[in-house]
Amino acid sequence: MTTMGMTIRHAVMDDLDALAAVEAECFPPAEAATREDIRARLAVYPNHFWLLFDSDGGDGHDGPSDGRLVSFVNGMTTDVPDLADDMYSDASLHDERGAWQMIFGVNTIPAYRRRGCASRVIRHAADEARAQGRRGMVLTCKEAKIGFYARLGFVDEGLSSSTHGGVPWHQMRLTF
Repeated sequence: MTTMGMTIRHAVMDDLDALAAVEAECFPPAEAATREDIRARLAVYPNHFWLLFDSDGGDGHDGPSDGRLVSFVNGMTTDVPDLADDMYSDASLHDERGAWQMIFGVNTIPAYRRRGCASRVIRHAADEARAQGRRGMVLTCKEAKIGFYARLGFVDEGLSSSTHGGVPWHQMRLTF
């Protein structure tokens, strides 16, 4: 998908370095996926990574000739209805026929925040998940982000059992 200099596509292994760089820029070390976590995810479910490139963007975070990687969303699919911490590090838990699209990270580099990039990628991922017959999407977020996800249709289900990164998370669900 291409609009106004922006392109969304699925990931390939050649995107690993750019994905790891954006992840490190967007999350504190305790919460960020490691390069090896990202590599393991890409090996199993690259079609559950949605990458937004700015073809007019400058240097840095370049993907395979798509422009600058400015935002991405990734996660696995499963029949388990709640996001659990072991899903982040165990790519083998992915079930391509799973009812729920889990979202592990919504990443937008600081220079591109507040421009609608994350919303665009989340909506695109939701459209694909809906077209694939999934029941919905699940993610966790910090309290400060609840309003953002609520504007996209997600419902706050309260504090998650997740202790990922040692911080409290709210589980948010978008049901189709």
